[in-house]
Amino acid sequence: MDNRVLVVYASKYGATAEIAEKITQVLRQAGLHTDVSLVDRVRDLTPYQAVVLGSAVYAGKWRKEAEKFLRANEKPLGERRVWLFSSGPTGKGDPGELTRGWRFPATLQIIADRIKPKDIALFHGSVDVNKLNFIEKQMLTNVNALMGDSRDWQAITSWAISIADSLRPSVS
Repeated sequence: MDNRVLVVYASKYGATAEIAEKITQVLRQAGLHTDVSLVDRVRDLTPYQAVVLGSAVYAGKWRKEAEKFLRANEKPLGERRVWLFSSGPTGKGDPGELTRGWRFPATLQIIADRIKPKDIALFHGSVDVNKLNFIEKQMLTNVNALMGDSRDWQAITSWAISIADSLRPSVS
């Protein structure tokens, strides 16, 4: 296994992709060889010592391609250091409070428990009303979701720094 990190994600409109790119940027700045990719483009985890996996969240669920990736790669992920993140709630305040304690899809929790991720994060998302279809607009209106970009770049950067700190070899 190489000393490389893979940041892999599923994003519908690009907001989660931008979070994945930011995490990648921070890891690279910390001196870690880091690749970033959509989940459906990854064929082999062999070169990676660590994986950061994230997905956009809609109605409390990860994107289907992220869920499929997690299920299909449970064994190799369990052999690596893994961090998971979700991107979705909009608004002000703690994203966990906005989602009433939700932080990860319940249908995937048993897999996460077996993989034993180092951390599971929930980040604010971004909603560009101009990119939504009619049904999505109605759904978000029904739950009074705040439109616009709620992402907390400082929280995302801090989380990525903590990953980098845990992956860098300790100097004695």
